[in-house]
Amino acid sequence: MGKLHHKIIVVTGAGDGIGKAASLTYAKEGADVVLVGRTRSKLERVNDEIRRTTQTDPTIVPFDLKNLDDTTANEFRARFEDQFERIDGLLHNASVLGPKVPIETYPTDAWLDVMQVNVTAPFLLTKALLPLLKKPTYASIVFTSSGVGLKGRAYWGAYAVSKFATEGMTEVLADELADTTGIRVNSLNPGGTRTSMRASAFPAEDPMSLPTPEDHMPLYVYLMSDESIGVGGEKFNPSSWQPG
Repeated sequence: MGKLHHKIIVVTGAGDGIGKAASLTYAKEGADVVLVGRTRSKLERVNDEIRRTTQTDPTIVPFDLKNLDDTTANEFRARFEDQFERIDGLLHNASVLGPKVPIETYPTDAWLDVMQVNVTAPFLLTKALLPLLKKPTYASIVFTSSGVGLKGRAYWGAYAVSKFATEGMTEVLADELADTTGIRVNSLNPGGTRTSMRASAFPAEDPMSLPTPEDHMPLYVYLMSDESIGVGGEKFNPSSWQPG
């Protein structure tokens, strides 16, 4: 039946990379996955693969998180309330890198775009979906972090700052929800992974030297499964995590 049997899990950035791998893996573990992403064609391919290889019921929600505001976030919630009685998991996976240039020359419009997608959109989506996340006895929210959100590095600009904010949001939300709900909140830093974003950040790097998104999936499943009930406010990294 799988570790996520009958769970409803929302994944942002579900059309490619880690988000795609997580969506496929969650479905294979029995979850009905809500695929949120910017490019409909990519979401449709993931949707088709899930339907071809599992007996779960995915849903696609094409949307550019650059355009998310209070109104559209509440429209998301209304749509989900019409389709689902609850949400068991929310994986904030979507991120944009932005330019790798000094702060002194960082384009303001690019800065605002990165902060919107990486920080403001997860805040708005979490805020809107919390009523549905409170309905099951237990639920899980996972924010995607980065090593440059723990130790800043030159030229990582808005991306690094956004990941520091992600860690802060994780800690604040985890503390707020720990004693009043069954929702656990954690951050996950996947580290160097064979994705298109990594290739953009490190164009000279040999991608074959990196783990694939699929290599990280045991941790992604753990954080969404009942095995992680009671674990909140923690920082996870596949390279240091051991199952069991």
